[in-house]
Amino acid sequence: MEQSSEKGRWRQEQFCIQKSQYGKYCAYGLLLLVIVFFAAVRFRLRAMPLERDEGEYAYIGHLMLQGIPPYKLAYTMKLPGTGAAYAGIMAIFGQTSAGIHLGLLMVNAVTTLLIYLLAVRLSGRLAGVVAAASYALVSAGVAILGLAAHATHFVVLFALAGTMVLLKAMETERTWQFFMSGLLFGLAFLMKQPGIAFAAFGGSYLVAVEWKHPVAWKRLWLKVGSLGAGVLLPFGLTCLMLWAAGVFRTFWFWTFTYAREYASETAVSPGIRIFLGTFPAVMGPSAGVWMIAGFGVASLVWHRESRRHAFLIASLSLWSFVALTAGLAFRDHYFILVLPAVALLAGIAVQSTTEALAARSLAFAGVPVLLFAAACGYSVLKQAPFFLQMDPVTACEKRYGENPFPEALAAAQYVEAHTSASDRIAVFGSEPEIYFYARRHSATGFIYVYGLVEQQKYAFEMQKQMISEIESVHPRFVVAVQDRLSWLANTGSPELLSFSTWADHYLSEQYELAGLVERVGERTECRWDNEIKNYQARSQNVIGVFRRRN
Repeated sequence: MEQSSEKGRWRQEQFCIQKSQYGKYCAYGLLLLVIVFFAAVRFRLRAMPLERDEGEYAYIGHLMLQGIPPYKLAYTMKLPGTGAAYAGIMAIFGQTSAGIHLGLLMVNAVTTLLIYLLAVRLSGRLAGVVAAASYALVSAGVAILGLAAHATHFVVLFALAGTMVLLKAMETERTWQFFMSGLLFGLAFLMKQPGIAFAAFGGSYLVAVEWKHPVAWKRLWLKVGSLGAGVLLPFGLTCLMLWAAGVFRTFWFWTFTYAREYASETAVSPGIRIFLGTFPAVMGPSAGVWMIAGFGVASLVWHRESRRHAFLIASLSLWSFVALTAGLAFRDHYFILVLPAVALLAGIAVQSTTEALAARSLAFAGVPVLLFAAACGYSVLKQAPFFLQMDPVTACEKRYGENPFPEALAAAQYVEAHTSASDRIAVFGSEPEIYFYARRHSATGFIYVYGLVEQQKYAFEMQKQMISEIESVHPRFVVAVQDRLSWLANTGSPELLSFSTWADHYLSEQYELAGLVERVGERTECRWDNEIKNYQARSQNVIGVFRRRN
């Protein structure tokens, strides 16, 4: 028995020696391979048409580059951080869908690197490589809408950076590092409201760790105060700038007053059903990685080294889930918020089981890595047509179905060609990407119509405001989107009937049909000007382009 124990210790020592000699270079090489592979996938598909969330941020970023503040020509219930991030990306890579997706490529690469560094710090190099590969793979997944530059990617980037700086600050006890950590968490919140959950994670983790020791109250308050000041600073400066720009009231209404109505629209019971229906689809081909992460939860209990960081991982997982549950909508890309915790758990699972098996027999030490590699290989293989074969437009059509994203580009190109820079346009629908593509200002701040047709108390007020704004400008072109997913309303709802009655009358009285864009099979077909005479649309999802008479 004693001899067997000695052999186990010898094997573990030899394993550690090998790991120290070659592990660092292997880890760096594998990390580079992961980042380069998924960067290549993203680069190949960089010209994918923007979806509507991307179109919203792109249009707001475009306006910001022109010196026009958020909430003046574009109303949104999201905080302005992601719009500002888009403005920065487009200033570097250009105001195109390709430029935006190149920016996302860089954001994803940096986030993957941060995941690696955090996992190495908590568990080891093997955990770092596995966690980085897990995040890079799942965050690029078709099921999670990973190739679209959603705000959640930016939230995760700043949340991870804040976590890394916080851990360093807790080692060094330097006040300025606590402030910098808070600043990064504050930027995560500024990207999108659910990001505040990560600031709560940082604060609660700091207090909980400090509480274990004899509490030095003065020092604790200084740390928490510095962290909190950092969190508040980006939001405070944003409010001050928006007040100076004269749009603070509009900003507050959309990001807090209306956003509260929107978030309370879904009750708990329907929210649970949405989650149970969405989660299996989100896992998709990467279900194996999610299951390995589930085993990582058990590793926090049975593995001694992992138990040292169990509270940190558990806290991060809990607050990530809190961020995910905002509004109980559980949309596919919201799950990006929990991917750092999932990736870290997957890394811990593989590292802990590899070490445990190495202590018994080196022959089986590679099994966890092989299982993880098989899970990743299966996921890549299932998504290979999307990752490696489809062109950007086909990939967009396959992933987004009947959503009119390629058609929106065609309509916008016609509008841009037949207007001057000073002309205003309006979109009846929720396709803000049309404003961005056309490089034309909106006649109304309502770049979405969802709020107008929801069962919420501000719906009629919003309709009247949008109608008033459009009638005061009489835009040169109106793009009317006839697509269910661009409205998300019951066709019998009084809210939709009220607005659609006005829209039909307004268009028939003052506008003429200039063109139709529709998807027929796998083709986007356009009919313009004389071609539109006697033409009958062949699908139910059509974009009509209307020109003002005279």
